[in-house]
Amino acid sequence: MTQCIGFPPIIPAHPKILILGTMPSVQSIEDAFYYAHPRNAFWPIIGSLLSQELVSIEDKRGACAALGILLWDVLQSCERKGSLDSAIKQPEANDFEYLFTQYPSIHAVLFNGQAAFKLFKKEVLKKQAIPESLVFMILPSTSPAYAAITFEDKRLLWQEKLSNLS
Repeated sequence: MTQCIGFPPIIPAHPKILILGTMPSVQSIEDAFYYAHPRNAFWPIIGSLLSQELVSIEDKRGACAALGILLWDVLQSCERKGSLDSAIKQPEANDFEYLFTQYPSIHAVLFNGQAAFKLFKKEVLKKQAIPESLVFMILPSTSPAYAAITFEDKRLLWQEKLSNLS
């Protein structure tokens, strides 16, 4: 087991949408940035919304700013061997009460996969006061480990949900 520590959030000037993963993968931790695995569909999907390829970290931060996306993970820390969400032990949630107090402009929370939603439900909704006005949506995981649907189907679902919230 390895102790994993999450990243600070990427916070645009006027966040409208919070996108939550579970915890950075081993590859993301090595590269010190969200969704760094080359086969993760997250950045190609976000780039497709803006009709641009997101290569640098600055490009990715800029895309979040352009779309009003605050990017974070449900967990601030956990123990885990490898990158699989199913291997998470000793989860410690981030402080969402504080986040929503600081950024009341957030009106929707999108979960990057079922595991993020399940962890949020167990570790946050049952333990922290969260605004009741928030819209919650579970989207297919962009992880390469989730291969139940194609990249194109993931892209279309993400694009539809994000377009409807903007």
